Amino acid sequence: MFAPERHELILQSLQRHGRLLVAELAAELGVSAITVRRDLGELDAAGRLRRVHGGAIGISPTTRPGNDADAGRGPIIGLVVPSATYYYADVVRGAEAAAARYGARLVLGVSGYDTAVERERIDKVLDLGVAGLLLSTAVGDGRGADLGDQLDRLGAPVVLVERAFGFPHVQHEYDHVRTDHAYGALLALRHLASLGHRRIGVSLRTSVTAHWLRRGIEEAAGLLDVEPFVSALVLSADGDDAATRARVDAFLAECEEQQAHAVLVHSDEDAARLVERAMERGMRIPEDLAVIAYDDVTAALAVVPLTAVCPPKLAIGEVACEVLLRRLQAPDGPRRHLSLLPELRVRASCGPISDRI
Repeated sequence: MFAPERHELILQSLQRHGRLLVAELAAELGVSAITVRRDLGELDAAGRLRRVHGGAIGISPTTRPGNDADAGRGPIIGLVVPSATYYYADVVRGAEAAAARYGARLVLGVSGYDTAVERERIDKVLDLGVAGLLLSTAVGDGRGADLGDQLDRLGAPVVLVERAFGFPHVQHEYDHVRTDHAYGALLALRHLASLGHRRIGVSLRTSVTAHWLRRGIEEAAGLLDVEPFVSALVLSADGDDAATRARVDAFLAECEEQQAHAVLVHSDEDAARLVERAMERGMRIPEDLAVIAYDDVTAALAVVPLTAVCPPKLAIGEVACEVLLRRLQAPDGPRRHLSLLPELRVRASCGPISDRI
């Protein structure tokens, strides 16, 4: 395969996934990691992507040569999110890319999952005279009533991002674009069931995502020949202290007691920590324990590359921005409630139950 052909395939893969890893690209293209790194370097030099440690990410059209004259001609769009890192980094980048395509400018506010800070960030963004607001509020799904009439009083069109408030939680319907996380849970459990696993342990972070993952797990239990159980243990913690290891050990003991040889863990960090601790205890991955992570931000970088459910983070930002821009063009048009489907990326951490000796 000649370099131009590889470059085209690399750019197509980047458009689909939003980010690339050298190891995965090398396997996909059937070439060495050195060749992939050289290709990424050439594409970076040409302004087609941006090289990062271990791979590459896309670049906004606003950063490409020759686009300065187009910047700032369209409306200013506000984007307020709980975080600009980890999960939301790609959401922000997707919204930025979509805004640039339409000649709009994006202004970012970060709340840190604090509702009081969120209110301040929204006010600052609105004071800039934005035409509309993309909002991923710190208030989780099912708690829309906690917002009261805040959304109604914003005075600008709003598109909710990764949130799905509606009647009766709020008085008015708002456009929203979200990941179908319930489907993501179903994807994970369906894959484990296809490998022969029936008893499946689940560890969920205390998060908005968990609200929907639980729904998907309940649905999977009714549709598939599986018996998932959601642990009361929360594995997530900063660092790797004794208390964190104790929770991981307790979860592994719970899985052993339940005769579960497969787990679904939200998020990547917790799944990676679980794998490392299981291996320290002499367990084999995936022979003794099959693991699926949820988020797929760092899953491929774990000591055993993790099979993971990957929400369409980049597309969420892009589509939400496009919905808002359409709302600005047609204020009285029908409301849009859009759910985008995640995908399952299969790696080394999953195997059939028959492989266990």
